[in-house]
Amino acid sequence: MKQQHTITLTISLLLCLCFSLQAQEEDLITKKDTVKLKYGLRIGTDASKLIRTALDDEYSGFELNADYRLTRDWFLAGEIGTEEKITTNDYLSVTAKGSYFKAGVDYNMHNNWDGLDNMIYTGFRLGASTFSQTRNNYTIYNTDQYWQPQFSSTETEEYSGLSAVWIELIIGIKAEVLNNLYFGINAQLKGMITQDQPVGFENLFVPGFNKTFDSGRIGVGYGYSVSYLIPLFKKNKSKTIKKKDEEKEIE
Repeated sequence: MKQQHTITLTISLLLCLCFSLQAQEEDLITKKDTVKLKYGLRIGTDASKLIRTALDDEYSGFELNADYRLTRDWFLAGEIGTEEKITTNDYLSVTAKGSYFKAGVDYNMHNNWDGLDNMIYTGFRLGASTFSQTRNNYTIYNTDQYWQPQFSSTETEEYSGLSAVWIELIIGIKAEVLNNLYFGINAQLKGMITQDQPVGFENLFVPGFNKTFDSGRIGVGYGYSVSYLIPLFKKNKSKTIKKKDEEKEIE
């Protein structure tokens, strides 16, 4: 429940920031016909995983993310990381531990002011994870508890060598707060393609994919990124300008 509230808050903040940047863009009147775009490798981390690691005793995780500008609006992007999560319900306690890798593209929908390099973007990822599931304890539910009480066991058992593959859609923003330093926020909608299941129970958490909901194939996620751009070169690009209610393309 706490995680769902966090995801809802993230999406709300994301929409507010998107509308704010879009409003700034529509109010802009400029006479310049070209802008200098910075091309380079932007490398960062997911701050939400670091914060959650510090606050949640049952979770630890770390992620590196990066993107590289291919054109004015298209970016090659990816993430790599590790996660460990203890998930407990009424009858089962399981520790999921593993690493993941995601790769795809982002498309910037925001038309920046001259000299700025912000993003309102949507993107696509293909994700893969290798992980283990360790059953810490379990209880066998018995409908006739008067004659046969429930059986509980604290015997641990590890199932290693598991893997999963999924796709995800992402929407987010990245804002340049200082020269080449960016803060961002994003939300993710995931769809599981295939996954290995341990013997006797199902995956409750998959590293990189997040929580699985009642054996379904749909998942959600969020992130708060802090990244730094290593600039390699700049290019001059023509820019569409807005003046009153008309748009004019400067060649």
